[in-house]
Amino acid sequence: MKKRMVAALMILAALTVSSGCAKKAEYPDKPVTVVCPFAAGGGNDTIIRALVDCAKDKFPKGIAVENRTGSGGTVGMSYGQNAKPDGYTITNIAVELVTLPHAGTGGDVYYDKWTPIMMPNYSCSVITVRADSPYQTLDELLEASKTTELQAGNSGVGAIWHLANVALEQAAGTKFTHVPFEGGSLMITSLLGGHLDFISCSYAEVYPHVASGEFRVLAALADERMAEAPDIPTAKELGYDVAIGAWRGMGCPKDTPEEIVKYLEDAFMEAAKSEKFTEFMNNAMYPIIIEDSETFGKRIEAENEMYKQLIESMNMAK
Repeated sequence: MKKRMVAALMILAALTVSSGCAKKAEYPDKPVTVVCPFAAGGGNDTIIRALVDCAKDKFPKGIAVENRTGSGGTVGMSYGQNAKPDGYTITNIAVELVTLPHAGTGGDVYYDKWTPIMMPNYSCSVITVRADSPYQTLDELLEASKTTELQAGNSGVGAIWHLANVALEQAAGTKFTHVPFEGGSLMITSLLGGHLDFISCSYAEVYPHVASGEFRVLAALADERMAEAPDIPTAKELGYDVAIGAWRGMGCPKDTPEEIVKYLEDAFMEAAKSEKFTEFMNNAMYPIIIEDSETFGKRIEAENEMYKQLIESMNMAK
């Protein structure tokens, strides 16, 4: 009798283990939500929606982007960071993950609470004015800022486009009035309306308005001229030692099981290399720079230290 009971218990245990393994192998067996911490229409939102669309075949129960905006990206990234680590809530993590905490506006958000999935894009900042702006060059704008209060738009206090403007004013020995918005699309709308003197964001975000003749780009904050717009000079060429930009990627809470992270990495890496995504990015003027989970993680760790030093030098936390 005892032997039969022991045998039955062993079979039951084996079935339980087998059932557990089978359950894990079923991921994803329900809809997946991708949190975007910035407003619809901005660079992060646009790229992540395109990436998700190209990866949707890997998510048979559905995958959708949900915008959770506020505090320069903190609201959405905090929500994603504290989500259940089961792979069903993942997040568009952005460079603000390693800027906001050092600026004193990051709340509980911090890079080591995440497992990076992958990165599909890095874009430098460009300084952009309306086409009817009196400032024809970066030099003219910076000289004017020394005697005139210029309104400089950005995507939130401590966010990357704010840092770009602060770094530029430091390099030029001047001051701007910084005007924050909850994402790039909102500050672009404000510049269109004539409520700002200039903005800092990625070239792709302003390109439609440049092509239509509404905006003019004065300079790129980059080490080299942009391949997608080689006629635009860099700030470094003009004598201002500034190079700063934004990366956009995907992440999940740090305790997410390795097999789920691997599934997500493979799905989005394949999507990022697809012909459909490549065509979208090229048409929209977004550079394609792809990094896997490990490489992306090393970038995040290195940039966390870089921005910590930069922000401390700016006394932004005060």
